[in-house]
Amino acid sequence: MISIITAIYNQISMNKLFLEYLNRYTHNKFELIIIDNGSTDGSDDYFEKNGAVVIRNEANYSYPHCMNQGIAKATYDNLVFLNNDLLVSKDWDKKILEIMNLHGLEIATCCATDRVESNEATYRSQKKWKYIRNPLLFLFGPGYYNLKLMHYLNYGNWDIYTKKRYQLFGNKIKEGIAGSNVFMKHSALDKIGLWDIRIQSADFDLFIRAKLRSIEVGDIKPVNLILGIYFHHFIRLTVKSNYPPFKDLANIISIEEKWDEGINKILEESGMKIH
Repeated sequence: MISIITAIYNQISMNKLFLEYLNRYTHNKFELIIIDNGSTDGSDDYFEKNGAVVIRNEANYSYPHCMNQGIAKATYDNLVFLNNDLLVSKDWDKKILEIMNLHGLEIATCCATDRVESNEATYRSQKKWKYIRNPLLFLFGPGYYNLKLMHYLNYGNWDIYTKKRYQLFGNKIKEGIAGSNVFMKHSALDKIGLWDIRIQSADFDLFIRAKLRSIEVGDIKPVNLILGIYFHHFIRLTVKSNYPPFKDLANIISIEEKWDEGINKILEESGMKIH
């Protein structure tokens, strides 16, 4: 059983597609915890009517703040942090748990449009997606059917595409993180703590903290990318939705303010660097 935590601000069409894929493709029983940052298009009510636990914020808060709100409400030991502009694939949760247990992982992430098995493959993935997304989004906007059309043009048959990736990569893993999704066992929180509410690039900060803990203490493995499981990430759809400034903006610092450039030496082996 899993607790899925997602922050939203409007995007009713994307939210409907997101939930549609969760319901269709999730194997285990799950609770969906939605942190709503002041939606005005009925997205909060939509999720609530469809069984989600909805936390309503009076204003728009940063990603890590919202994820910690979700953790406080979660009832299961397996925590999943998903962007709302993400579409999952068949039996994703069942496969993730099996692969994490196989490799002794407490934090993992799946390949998505924003990060796959290599920098070269990631570049090709994003280039193809932008070629499809940008003109259609400009011409027709982020409506439900246009989002489905973009997704279809990029992959064709989604089940076949993701099945082939799983057949190709199987249970293979690689150090790294795709920031649109993070799967974390609750035991990891005791070792690396909650999301740092000062860092908007919270996924990258999480990667660094787990990596340092693995080196300095050795009781947790670094965050690994599961290569055989793939999600579609619409990429920056949320950023383009004209959300209001963060309520906690004054508390946010850059990743460079927390980690100096020396951290790059530790991250070189996984192909990661502070951006």
